[in-house]
Amino acid sequence: MQAREAVDFTIRPRLLAIPGVAQVIPIGGEVRQYRISPDPAAMLALGVSAEQLEAAVARFGTNTGGGFVDQRGREYLIRHLGLTQRLEDLADTPIAPQPGSATPILLRQVAKVEFAARPRRGEAGYQGGPAVVFSVQKQPGADTIRVTRAVEAALAALQPGLPPGLDASRVQFRQADFIAASIANVERVLLEAAAVVAVVLLLFLLDVRATAISLVAIPVSVLATVVVFHACGLTINTMTLGGLAIAIGELVDDAVVDVENIQRRLRENAALAVPRPVLAVVAAASQEVRSGIVYATAVVVLVFLPLFALPGIEGRLFAPLGVAYIVAILASLIVSVTLTPVLAYWLLGRRPAAAHRPDGPVLRLAKRLNRAALLRALARPRLVYGAVALLFAAAAWGAVQLPRAFLAAFNEGTVLVGIAFRPGIALAESARLGAVAERLLAEVPEVVSVGRRTGRGELDEHAEGVHVNELDVALRRSPRGRAAVLGDLRARLAPLPANVNIGQPIQHRLDFLLSGVRGEVVVKLFGPDLDTLGTLAEGLRARMAGIPGLVDLQVERQVRIPQLRVVPDYAEASLYGLTPASLTTALEGLSKGRIVSQIVDGMRRFDVVVRLADSDRTTEGLGALLVATPQGHVPLRLVASVEEVDGPNQVLREGGQRRITVSGNGDGARDMAAIAAELRAAIDGFALPGGYAAVLEGNFRAQEEAARTIGLLSLVSLGLVFVVLRQRYRSTALALVVMGNIPLALIGSVAALWLAGLPLSVASLVGFITLAGISARNGILKVSHTLNLALHEGGRWGRRLILRGSEERVAPVLMTALSAGLALVPLLFGAGEPGRRSCIRSR
Repeated sequence: MQAREAVDFTIRPRLLAIPGVAQVIPIGGEVRQYRISPDPAAMLALGVSAEQLEAAVARFGTNTGGGFVDQRGREYLIRHLGLTQRLEDLADTPIAPQPGSATPILLRQVAKVEFAARPRRGEAGYQGGPAVVFSVQKQPGADTIRVTRAVEAALAALQPGLPPGLDASRVQFRQADFIAASIANVERVLLEAAAVVAVVLLLFLLDVRATAISLVAIPVSVLATVVVFHACGLTINTMTLGGLAIAIGELVDDAVVDVENIQRRLRENAALAVPRPVLAVVAAASQEVRSGIVYATAVVVLVFLPLFALPGIEGRLFAPLGVAYIVAILASLIVSVTLTPVLAYWLLGRRPAAAHRPDGPVLRLAKRLNRAALLRALARPRLVYGAVALLFAAAAWGAVQLPRAFLAAFNEGTVLVGIAFRPGIALAESARLGAVAERLLAEVPEVVSVGRRTGRGELDEHAEGVHVNELDVALRRSPRGRAAVLGDLRARLAPLPANVNIGQPIQHRLDFLLSGVRGEVVVKLFGPDLDTLGTLAEGLRARMAGIPGLVDLQVERQVRIPQLRVVPDYAEASLYGLTPASLTTALEGLSKGRIVSQIVDGMRRFDVVVRLADSDRTTEGLGALLVATPQGHVPLRLVASVEEVDGPNQVLREGGQRRITVSGNGDGARDMAAIAAELRAAIDGFALPGGYAAVLEGNFRAQEEAARTIGLLSLVSLGLVFVVLRQRYRSTALALVVMGNIPLALIGSVAALWLAGLPLSVASLVGFITLAGISARNGILKVSHTLNLALHEGGRWGRRLILRGSEERVAPVLMTALSAGLALVPLLFGAGEPGRRSCIRSR
């Protein structure tokens, strides 16, 4: 009781005062109240009605104001203090005058008055022992890490004032840890990616100054992105940092193209007998590529537009990533057309002619290989077309055969274990079995701590029956794989007579948002009769049990439990002048309990509740309960039937229809798409009576819908890209040449997913979108430069011009492609860590 009072009267008010905290929901321990249990026989004998009792108690312990009075030159406030905390004062409260006597009837004569525990619907434990577990929920838009630090600081400050033996510093689940780890990993990836980009540029340019000029685009673009986010009120989180991580290799693209062209033109100018002014050369070289990089950036932005039209969770997740990516790319474009030429003039143009070095060995080798490949391709065009078509067809087939997933799996560091016993189990028994589950899980070597919540807290919005247990299991790193650890947890919980569902806190919430059920695979059965639905659900669960890779199978706990049903007898009730509505209202207050007043003790507030004693709430007790009527008190059994029956523990509806669900999870080893295909076959082969239907839902269904949406929106985006390219080149053929790079990029991306063993997820589709922009950019650079050679340098369109244009664009194309690709290599290391996997799957 001390622990619960400390939470309710000390910790909870202090935490609610912290900016950003929305709710503090405690569960476990006893909540005390002043309970009044009426004695029906004594009330009948003394002629006291329930209304008189409640009215008298409702006025107990109240304070009133009396205004003020001037007295002896001073102003005195008048206060009428009826407040008291003594149980004896409440018991001695007069209820009504005693018939035929001047002595009043006191409350203790007709009711039992005690300071007792409120009926509990929830219990909690920690490390196998009793505890009070409270969850702190932040307000929307509040900084999770900042709120968490404020909460922990408040708990540390409150610790000295808590009763002996109580420790409020044991944090079982800390979402800020996952967020902080994700952000730290992505920040480290950004630095590692920048280093990789620097190495790539240095190898190709062999010029420290040129490399430095190009790299300036990274910090300036990132800084500009942060400024835009701050101005627009956006937050820096894992997804926005992921957008920067994806863009980090592309932030130098425009600057690299500009610097490489300036460097090449300066080298050519230095070889002239009469060199032109350096400023004019730099300006002309920058202007030469400006149109190409502007249109290339516009194409990159256009192909990313589908992200902002994604509905549901995927839209909420990836829209911030798209915003960060696009803002950073646009910032890099501005840097390339403003700061880069200026730096190139001061650092490259003002040095002596001898400092302009020829191509390095890496670039010379790349040009030779490019020329040889082009000559062979131009000599055998049909072979090239056929090989490309064959590879594209293979890639398209491979993309269809790839395993599917909605979102990339990420390691939250905590496992959430849901245990559901049969409804109807008492809270004490459910808590006892939940404590057994705690001890079983604690035996797993990787388990650091286990916290348990049984039933629901008094303030919890998500009503759970007392048969439901949720266990937060904190894990440490282990040589064993995650699948092995989860398999061990399932094996240890298998002897319990319960349905077990193992997942992660954030994952379970995402699953719940997708289908309303905490499961990756959900089959919803709809129909009019609950018993028939339950039978069908069990039959379907048996079929699903034979599908490999499907674990944690369970039928939603909609079963029949014992009930005490009180049904008014309309005819008999009318004889006594009693309406059924007044009867049920009176019974509700006495049987369920009604708060009629409140007693204040300093900072603590205790409810005063009128409620029948447990002995009077049985079948016999309710039948003998005396009910006040206009004709006097009569037993309840005369005006209503009190019978023991069974009925559903809950009735769930969706779309106006009754429904029951069969849910499960993937074991992580088998492709969810393959599981879904077998599951659909099992549903199609399952005979349903007329009026009943089965619907398959879950995160893989969301993946299918998201993939379909992205595909349709991508077609619109590609149409816009074609319009832009057609406007740029005034040629349908050249626009199609540039866009031809986009489907060809599918070949490498699908091969990469196959080799890495990664599924086709929404994040992978986002990666395809990014890749489409990069491939289109490279095509624009080559086509634009070749056109410039033909229009401004008198080149004749043909093989020679194609070879020259391609050779002169080998350096920027390779540097931009390698920078964008190799910048993501750091994400491959520690891909299971928070933050890294979500980014790598996005590419």
